[in-house]
Amino acid sequence: MKKDNSIELKSLSNFYKAKNANQEKYFKYLNDVNNKVIFAIGPAGTGKTALACNVAISDLKNGKFKRIVITRPVVSVEEEIGFLPGSLNKKMDPWVRPIIDIFLEFYSQKDIDTMFYNNIIEISPLGFMRGRTFKNSFIIADEMQNSSPNQMMMLTTRIGSGSKMVITGDLKQTDKVTTNSGLFDIINKYRIYDKEQSIKYNNTYINHGIKVIEFEKSDIERDPIISKLLDIYEIGKANVDEPKTLVDIKEKDKGLIDNDCAIIPKKNMKNNWELI
Repeated sequence: MKKDNSIELKSLSNFYKAKNANQEKYFKYLNDVNNKVIFAIGPAGTGKTALACNVAISDLKNGKFKRIVITRPVVSVEEEIGFLPGSLNKKMDPWVRPIIDIFLEFYSQKDIDTMFYNNIIEISPLGFMRGRTFKNSFIIADEMQNSSPNQMMMLTTRIGSGSKMVITGDLKQTDKVTTNSGLFDIINKYRIYDKEQSIKYNNTYINHGIKVIEFEKSDIERDPIISKLLDIYEIGKANVDEPKTLVDIKEKDKGLIDNDCAIIPKKNMKNNWELI
């Protein structure tokens, strides 16, 4: 495939507009050049990923970034999956397909393929990020409630000059067998740090560079049935003993091994490849 500089957006009218106060706040965070890391947490359908993709595509078009990097933890809803045949992009396709579907609203499949070829869009599994630094990149880390604390620390320290990272997830929706979520861990630590700095500087401390936006069920902009379904799943939840703090989670997961790479396979005794 040859390089092609004729990539154009299908239509500028495809760009989303904020539909509620939290989405307006999210857009403000995303478009602020001083914000380097934005955490967007909340239920499905609130626009966490879609709005991040919109801003990434707009910023790429306007030359603010040279590429878009996409990553997600490799965890399936029902089971762990070993290496699939094909290229790295094909292996990751089941996990990043929701993001690519958003890109298809703006680009043709041919243009997206060209952008992959020219490294304008890159899929980077967490397990392959160690040792890398992403410069001049808009990084979208999606569904990070399924990451481990080690993965989250490794991810957030990959940011290079001229880059922005958006980390999305739903703390009530995790596919990990262990509840030791990297997203919960870093949000918990961030809140403690932010409070300590506020006390230290007598409430004059202003956090620059990191923002957290929390969406509520009322912010869901998909079909109204989504909110009703979430209400159904909330029934009886108050009677479930769930960990509320990081300390509770560590106690619950005591004795479990937390791997920091989700897609490196190992051989078992039956000579089959599986994830470690």
